[in-house]
Amino acid sequence: MTTAEDEAVIAAQLGRVPRGIHAIGHRCPCGNPDVVTTEPRLPNGTPFPTTYYLTCPRVSSRIGTLEASGLMREMEDRLGSDPELAAAYRAAHEAYLADRAAVGAAHAHDVPEIEGISAGGMPVRVKCLHVLAGHALAAGPGVNPLGDEVLELLGDWWRSGPCVTPGATGGPEGPSE
Repeated sequence: MTTAEDEAVIAAQLGRVPRGIHAIGHRCPCGNPDVVTTEPRLPNGTPFPTTYYLTCPRVSSRIGTLEASGLMREMEDRLGSDPELAAAYRAAHEAYLADRAAVGAAHAHDVPEIEGISAGGMPVRVKCLHVLAGHALAAGPGVNPLGDEVLELLGDWWRSGPCVTPGATGGPEGPSE
């Protein structure tokens, strides 16, 4: 369940009105939402395969730095040479699809356009660390091995305080950095 304050914080994090929120997928230790679980079909009818959408701009920025470092290529190379990692990543893909199906069923959404497609390149590629980290945060440790690795590399992103803070009137003031 999301509150009006949650939605205001998410809007400040994203810089736009959020769409298709099903629930808060994860809360940062600071208390703000940092991942939203989205419906597989947006209110305008567009299919949306990203079930776990990372909203925290601080985490997004740090992940962008990791992506620029070549980490995705290294991870993908390991998938080709480590059968155990590849099997765990495939299981993460299956878990993601099952989660999306459950959210879709809760909203009576049938979305054949994205059937079998998870996100982030799963199950054989690594193309978006943001999605893998969002999945790892929402699902918890041990579900998405590469997402867990990304989170470990991020460190304690929340230590300096919330990425956005509620204003005096209850609305967000915007990014705090």
